[in-house]
Amino acid sequence: RCRLPRGWGVTNAFVCIYVTFLFVFKFLGPTQKMNLFQSVTSALDNTLASDPTAVIFGEDVAFGGVFRCTVGLRDKYGKDRVFNTPLCEQGIVGFGIGAAVAGATAIAEIQFADYIFPAFDQIVNEAAKYRYRSGNLFDCGNLTIRAPWGCVGHGSLYHSQSPEAFFVHCPGIKIVVPRGPVQAKGLLLSCIADKNPCIFFEPKILYRAAVEQVPVESYTIPLSQAEILQEGSDVTLIAWGTQIHVMSEVASMAQEKLGVSCEVIDLRTILPWDIETVCKSVVKTGRLLISHEAPVTGGFAAEISTTVQEECFLNLEAPISRVCGYDTPFPHIFEPFYIPDKWKCFDAIKKMIHF
Repeated sequence: RCRLPRGWGVTNAFVCIYVTFLFVFKFLGPTQKMNLFQSVTSALDNTLASDPTAVIFGEDVAFGGVFRCTVGLRDKYGKDRVFNTPLCEQGIVGFGIGAAVAGATAIAEIQFADYIFPAFDQIVNEAAKYRYRSGNLFDCGNLTIRAPWGCVGHGSLYHSQSPEAFFVHCPGIKIVVPRGPVQAKGLLLSCIADKNPCIFFEPKILYRAAVEQVPVESYTIPLSQAEILQEGSDVTLIAWGTQIHVMSEVASMAQEKLGVSCEVIDLRTILPWDIETVCKSVVKTGRLLISHEAPVTGGFAAEISTTVQEECFLNLEAPISRVCGYDTPFPHIFEPFYIPDKWKCFDAIKKMIHF
């Protein structure tokens, strides 16, 4: 991230970008243009190359997966390390738990996040509690579960859900959602290295949305640390995954049309989340807008709202606002009306400012 002082021209902007590129190249090595699914592939490739115990498994992963995230890995590392499983999510996660307990680095893919529910018992009753139930004698911390997540424009009720809130009620697991290629690789490698079971939700609509210069070699991004993408003074905007791009656009609209300065925060890790960064921002701005695609009732925005209300009550200048999905199954042709778009978020900002 590079901040430009007021008055800097285009030339100085290019100088700043160039210096940033040199910094990344020096400390993280050479980079390549990658979109999000390619950065995931790169992370998996790095892991298989450096960790002989690492295995990747799931429905169709040997052929590259539905979204091509594992393409070429079976040919490179062999069918014993990258292999297909039966169409049984409970079995996939159960096998991953056993492999992790035995000492392997287990990376399981659930073909769509919508189909993670048959594995719910294995995740919340076994993986999350394995360390606790044994008094830390045993654990399955080497388990990482990947799953395409969120709306895609035409996924309807079985291919567009965002189920992160179902899992945040369960201590013992970590939940992470990236917003782009650089974040995806660094956060995924952090999940794989973390000594707790992790669920890594990948925004499927972003798989091919844009490219970034991503380091070829391994690197990590700390978990449980939110990132302030844009500093502001009037309203705090919080989101994760796909929705962070909506919030960034809303922040520009608010500045241009209302003269409102917005601070944009990418939560990145949903559990355990970065309370300190969020509360410091709200103390400064006095207003908070949270947005996610999942239904509003019981969504993670509710947990953030409650925590901020408890910690920052005397600093609030307006009620906390949530712009989320509706309490209905995800529609098909009406998906554009269901998702929390920039106009809904912009209206929420106007109400807070004029409260």
